Amino acid sequence: MNELEGAGLGIEYDHDTRSYRVGQEVFLPPVQLTPREALALCLLCGDIAEKEQIPFTRPAWMGLTKLLATLPASARQEAMTAADSVVVQTAAATPPDGHLDVYERVQRSIATRTALRCRYEAAGRDGDDGEFEFEPYALYFAVRAWYAVGLHNERDGIRTLKLNRFTMVSPTERAFQIPDGFSLDGLLGNAWRMIRGEPDYEVELRFDPQFAETIADTLWHKTQRLEEHEDGSLTFRCTVAGLNEIVWWVLSMGPHCRVIAPEELREQVKNAVLTTADLYS
Repeated sequence: MNELEGAGLGIEYDHDTRSYRVGQEVFLPPVQLTPREALALCLLCGDIAEKEQIPFTRPAWMGLTKLLATLPASARQEAMTAADSVVVQTAAATPPDGHLDVYERVQRSIATRTALRCRYEAAGRDGDDGEFEFEPYALYFAVRAWYAVGLHNERDGIRTLKLNRFTMVSPTERAFQIPDGFSLDGLLGNAWRMIRGEPDYEVELRFDPQFAETIADTLWHKTQRLEEHEDGSLTFRCTVAGLNEIVWWVLSMGPHCRVIAPEELREQVKNAVLTTADLYS
């Protein structure tokens, strides 16, 4: 607190929310950006935030325009010209229309540590499960959409809920605490993407020479180990928590990927392929 006040940031205590906030009339001192720093910000904020490839990040572009205005004209032009020749394209994300208010209320709830009263429409179900209280611990953007991670009081456990499936989000006055030691990395563990299953499996896949280089060029999972073979094929190994997510990735590789282990994954892939083939028989 003293360090912030010493830097010229006025800190106020809000008795209603029982939290601290920066005063309304606060201006950051001018910053000195190098051309490389300005270019990096132009790339991230221009291609990702301005176009909202990741929803709700457009304010970052608005902030960047203010920073760029403080640069010398030559440095500003150099950064913007360089950025025009580089394109960053992410996977198409869920459109932000219609759930900005959900994002902002969840963000506010995390900041003030006050629970929410919600309704949620789960995928594949008619209607919803009724109202429940939710204590959000973190906002999480995964590839295509935003998620709120927190305690679902009706389910008595931590859940990951997609923002655009909330049908109602209202603030309450009930305070909550994020458990000591909670982290998103700890929650995800060895999940293939974002849903952690049980138990951990040692997965071994064999890719043919046609796909081996493509697989080797990408970090697909934090535990992956690769083994190249003389015939150009590749063995891919990893430790993954649950099989529900990785099975779809394996299926996306078609006949270029063969499951060596575990047997449970081999069966899931085989059954999915046979069921799919039946649709075309």
